[in-house]
Amino acid sequence: MKKFLVMYLAPAAVLEEWMQKPEEDRKAEEEKMKTEWDVWMRSHRDVIKETAGVGKTKKVTGEGITDTKNDIMLYSIVEGESAESVAGIFRGHPHFGIPEASIEVMPVNYLPEME
Repeated sequence: MKKFLVMYLAPAAVLEEWMQKPEEDRKAEEEKMKTEWDVWMRSHRDVIKETAGVGKTKKVTGEGITDTKNDIMLYSIVEGESAESVAGIFRGHPHFGIPEASIEVMPVNYLPEME
């Protein structure tokens, strides 16, 4: 089995707008998505090897380190035969309950000297 990096994305502006919703409405939607997410994860636990949320982003350049924002919310490491087969399991994923959300799947290509 090959390994794939899966990135769960949502535009930062959409998430900021989401946080402006009345807390009662937002919490109800978040709970619904979490319940659906838990069901989805249980049904794919044999191929999902790791999943985690990411925090605030630091950008490092030759000029220094700055705070920045990007669209990455979470990541997973998933095992599968091909990018197409792994991408297929994410059709209809609960992450799409967030407006303009997307999921990207890419193969993990280990560098020989880094394994």
